[in-house]
Amino acid sequence: MFYHRKLFLFIDMGIFDFFKKEKSSEEKEQLDKGLEKTKSSLFGKISKALVGKNTVDEDFLDELEEILITSDVGVDTTLNIINRLEKRVSSDKYVGATELNNLLKDEITQLLSENKKDDFNKEAKPYVIMVVGVNGVGKTTTIGKLANLYSKAGKKVLLGAGDTFRAAAVDQLTIWSDRVQVPIVSKGMNTDPAAVAFDTVKQGVEDNVDLILLDTAGRLHNKINLMNELSKIKRVMSKVIPDAPHEVLLVLDASTGQNAFEQAKQFTAATEVTSLALTKLDGTARGGVVLGISDQFKIPVKYIGIGEGIDDIQHFEPADFVESLFSN
Repeated sequence: MFYHRKLFLFIDMGIFDFFKKEKSSEEKEQLDKGLEKTKSSLFGKISKALVGKNTVDEDFLDELEEILITSDVGVDTTLNIINRLEKRVSSDKYVGATELNNLLKDEITQLLSENKKDDFNKEAKPYVIMVVGVNGVGKTTTIGKLANLYSKAGKKVLLGAGDTFRAAAVDQLTIWSDRVQVPIVSKGMNTDPAAVAFDTVKQGVEDNVDLILLDTAGRLHNKINLMNELSKIKRVMSKVIPDAPHEVLLVLDASTGQNAFEQAKQFTAATEVTSLALTKLDGTARGGVVLGISDQFKIPVKYIGIGEGIDDIQHFEPADFVESLFSN
């Protein structure tokens, strides 16, 4: 009887509640490995700048500004970090490089945490995530990895192949469906994405799934067309589930640096983006883009891709992310 009660409580939890547990040593090791290039570049330079410092002078701030900007943190976010640091050291007793390092780490963690909203309707069932992003950023791969992540956590997942215009997009998602053993709704190439979305949420309700991940076309050549298409997809889904989609997840390639900023501008103008996934962090020294995008767009980073393997995706936690970047 006790066993069944525990099982029921697990099933009754919100879709994301299992992320509240502390990261395991294996997950922390995976994160450290995935952020190695950014750590050695961005925070390696910061560590060198801190050597022998016992005060925050103009020379140090100039050097820090250059390091952050050249690491794709972005000008506005860089100035934000420096202003916060100046205010902090003006009121806190500062005695050396270790303390300054901790202050800087703390300010960056706070900056990321301020944008970590937790106002998603986690009790919705099925919970619908519409995934957007340009071609080549790892959008379909991210969907496959998320399907695997949630499926392994005991959630019932359904995929929707709504990117019906890109060559092989439907086939790629079907391969992921087979790989992670979750069902998919597909109408093939060159069909109406809104029709796919409608059938996906309809089947999700009928099959009592926990989570729906809907792929969409990644075209940016005409913002008006994109806006109309995404609005239509939302509209038809709401006929089945009134508040769907519950989340619009924008996938960005961290290795593209400032191009990721531009893509974020385009998509936030075309639709209401509510969360971000940053991919390919393992292959770039430009991980600083995570700080800038989160700060400038006030949209929470929810997932980070830190490798090519099926399990190389993690729920983003600011404290763990910054701790990993600053660790030796």
